[in-house]
Amino acid sequence: MLTQLFAARPDWTGLIIRLALGGVMWPHGAQKLLGWFGGFGFGGTMNFFTGTMHLPWLVGLLVIIIEFFGSLSLILGWASRLWAAALAVLVGGIVFTSHLEHGFFMNWFGAQKGEGYEYFLLLLGLALALIANGSGRYSLDGLLQAGPAERQPAPLSQQSAALQQQA
Repeated sequence: MLTQLFAARPDWTGLIIRLALGGVMWPHGAQKLLGWFGGFGFGGTMNFFTGTMHLPWLVGLLVIIIEFFGSLSLILGWASRLWAAALAVLVGGIVFTSHLEHGFFMNWFGAQKGEGYEYFLLLLGLALALIANGSGRYSLDGLLQAGPAERQPAPLSQQSAALQQQA
């Protein structure tokens, strides 16, 4: 089961999905952990989670860890299915605790009190696709599972020939 969890096909799909999901989520984690990009840093974020939102401190800590370290792990392609599952749970929790009441649409024109959940559905879709597909090409998962001769990806012509033989 552990082998399947870390399995990575040498395709472009997993690479594109994990770079998109990790690349979008990492700045949010950097806001929460480091205070970058206008964020409040670890202390301010934890105060908001525990004081304003009344979340247990462990949940606040997990949010920060998943958004920051999980996103970096996705970008590197390490344990992508696990981190994508953690992000899927996180995104679901965010929708139900903060965005469901504001409807589907984001608040582009300031016409509603808060943001809708459409953005989070996209993140959830990317996370689920990554769980189904795996890390893809140029991932640590793929590098760790491959033998020394398999560590270099085959040229696209060889890949398409192999796909045609499978079909």
